[in-house]
Amino acid sequence: MISFLKPAPIAPALPADQIDSEYRRLRWQVFVGIFFGYAGFYLVRGNFSLALPEILKAHPEYSKAQLGEAMTGLAMAYGISKFVMGSVSDRSNPRWFMAVGLLLSSAITFAFGVVPTLYSSLFLVIALQALNGWCNGMGWPPCGKTMVHWWSTRERGQVVAVWNCAHNVGGALIAVFGTWAMAHFGDWGAKFWFNAAIAAGVAVLIALLVRDTPQSCGLPPIEQFKHDFPPDYSAAHERTLTFREIFLGYVLKNRFLWFIAIANAFVYFVRYGVVNWIPTYLQTAKGFDFKASGLAWTAFELAGIPGTILCGWLSDKVFKARRAPATILFMALTLVGLIIYGLNGRGPLWIDIAALIAVGFFIYGPIMMIGLHALDLVPKKAAGTAAGFTGLFGYFLGSAPSGWGVGWIADKFGWGGVFTIMAVCCVLTMAFSALTLGHRARGAEISQ
Repeated sequence: MISFLKPAPIAPALPADQIDSEYRRLRWQVFVGIFFGYAGFYLVRGNFSLALPEILKAHPEYSKAQLGEAMTGLAMAYGISKFVMGSVSDRSNPRWFMAVGLLLSSAITFAFGVVPTLYSSLFLVIALQALNGWCNGMGWPPCGKTMVHWWSTRERGQVVAVWNCAHNVGGALIAVFGTWAMAHFGDWGAKFWFNAAIAAGVAVLIALLVRDTPQSCGLPPIEQFKHDFPPDYSAAHERTLTFREIFLGYVLKNRFLWFIAIANAFVYFVRYGVVNWIPTYLQTAKGFDFKASGLAWTAFELAGIPGTILCGWLSDKVFKARRAPATILFMALTLVGLIIYGLNGRGPLWIDIAALIAVGFFIYGPIMMIGLHALDLVPKKAAGTAAGFTGLFGYFLGSAPSGWGVGWIADKFGWGGVFTIMAVCCVLTMAFSALTLGHRARGAEISQ
């Protein structure tokens, strides 16, 4: 492994009278770094989807299904990377691991906006989008690793819920920045290069703010600082685990992790089946312009912020650290919003936006909850791998088919077929989540 990516060494312990103030200061600093850092990854992930209507007009030789393959390539590569690089992140310094990933993704995205010849080859478009997906996969795992090292079990649900809003902030800003840049510069390529330039600056912010473990800053483990010890906690939990120990001991044999990973595939199909195709659906099927579709995209993403926080609060306070009930409840309400969105047909835009707000409000809660559930199921030294495992299913089996698959279904069966498939996926998400109803977060009995 490249030396600067290796975990930071343990620093000399700080004096006892400095620990509390330094812990509080660094936790705020680290949180800001991973929140805006992960939002930055979104600025260079969905650009191709956002620019798809313009790409279709500029390159009529390609069909929606063909260009959908590029989104599928990105999603598949992202899913594999999230798993593979997740295991690497467990043995890396998240400060540099995350910053490097964002810089690489920014460079690839920038090229899509300034090198028109890229679009002359469908293979090249798909290959570069896949490479972008791989680099983007270096974002979530180091964030998960950071949160389990800096926040204890009893406070993690609400912290992860707030951090998860970075998805929505980044997802909304990609449309805000991209739409503004296109209107201001008169160039649809600005949807790529403008966002990429901002994301590169965010990578610098990550390097300045994020830190590895508390011990690398001279602080005690979070369990000791918060007096929040899981039932089976020991000094061994602070030891870096081998790949074999992580995979065979904590991932592959964990049936609950398999259940939520499969549920993640279905919820991601719905999420990306909606958001990736908002511009294309509203512009080609309903005749709205790029500003209206950009507004709808932004509304969808921003609605997820209060929904995610509410879901995290319900999980911790109402369901007593049980993650599945909140997932099932929110997916049922997602289904209602999805049905309204699909049935509106040629109806007014405000109904589409209202339905998208409802879907966005409710669907991001289960996405966050499944990621949090994965962190609950393993020791903190295996957090990145567990998050990557569920992410592999979410992107490889969920998001990836939502690219080529939704394009193919729309071409062959119309948008009604697309909405029917997504409704079925909502039901299957609830079904597999129900198989984990007996699980409670590690250490939850301490937090009561």
